[in-house]
Amino acid sequence: MKPFPRAEISRCALQSNLAQLRLIAPKSKIMAVVKANGYGHGLLNVAESVGILNFVESVGKYHGGADGFGLARLEEALQLRAGGVEGKLLLLEGFFRQSDLPILVSHNIDTVVHHESQLQMLETIKLDKPVTVWIKIDTGMHRIGFTLDQFDSIYQRLLQCPQVAKPIHLMTHFACADEPDNKMTQTQINAFEELISGLDGDRTLANSAGTLFWPSSQADWIRPGIALYGVSPVVGDKGTNHRLIPAMELVSNIIAVREHKAGDSVGYGAFWTAKQDTRLGVVAIGYGDGYPRNAPEGTPVWINGRRVPIVGRVSMDMLTVDLGADAQDKVGDSVQLWGKALAVEEVAEHIGTIAYELVTKLTPRVLVELLD
Repeated sequence: MKPFPRAEISRCALQSNLAQLRLIAPKSKIMAVVKANGYGHGLLNVAESVGILNFVESVGKYHGGADGFGLARLEEALQLRAGGVEGKLLLLEGFFRQSDLPILVSHNIDTVVHHESQLQMLETIKLDKPVTVWIKIDTGMHRIGFTLDQFDSIYQRLLQCPQVAKPIHLMTHFACADEPDNKMTQTQINAFEELISGLDGDRTLANSAGTLFWPSSQADWIRPGIALYGVSPVVGDKGTNHRLIPAMELVSNIIAVREHKAGDSVGYGAFWTAKQDTRLGVVAIGYGDGYPRNAPEGTPVWINGRRVPIVGRVSMDMLTVDLGADAQDKVGDSVQLWGKALAVEEVAEHIGTIAYELVTKLTPRVLVELLD
């Protein structure tokens, strides 16, 4: 028996999703977003599957890979370089210290510039060669980025800075693209296009939601994150509706089956009491593995071809499920917490969170295994 719990990552699903995203945005390059350990799928697992490490022996060359990778932190980018990835890398949060800049140059890593402090660091350092910059424009997210009023002066300073490669690239980020009926996204698109009209440089607006639901935002680059992993960014939707395939199956095993009498409770706080005689299964996964403690009664798992509800509180190492009075399930049987049989989007809705959180919060106790 394999170790459990474990997250089984499908290389074929990742490659299929990348191909589907190319069909959805045929005129755009793809900046595959692999921050947060590849959204919990393993940074190098994803790079091997969809990046230039995807070597096709039959044709003797790299084929079908993403055009670049988007990351949050310098440490993530350096892990990719150490793993042999030679393509375009972009730090989506930019650099945090002036001492980061020579590292960006030596490892050929692009950076977002979104704040005056970063610009000042660029203006007061001498580099062996210029760094490639993407200026982030705040068109409505109001988190990071230069405002519309700031843009012209910041852009001119970047143009005049010898440490900045030319042309300067241009980007923004959507606040409400995961709400397809929200007009704010079109407002942001319009503001961005009007502001940067006539300027050189590549443009990128679309995250996963923009790519799937706002075709006019696709531009030179798209930046799919959650969609690359087969998950929809929209609550109530599923990746399968867009011909995307879940890349992660979170699985564990039953470690005990118990006869349980009506009126008896189970777990901490005697949180749940059986209304009738039944059989309970104990599954080897809990909040110590990243499965949410707040998963309510009725949250489904998949056992032997059927949905089975969680009962009682999720504990650190285990959770309990109501198998039913006539269940034939036994110790060692496989349990899918989410995956192809049980969409992570559905599990997230039961718990009252988003699929992003579920796939990224798995702890190191969970074995992450790349499969074909």
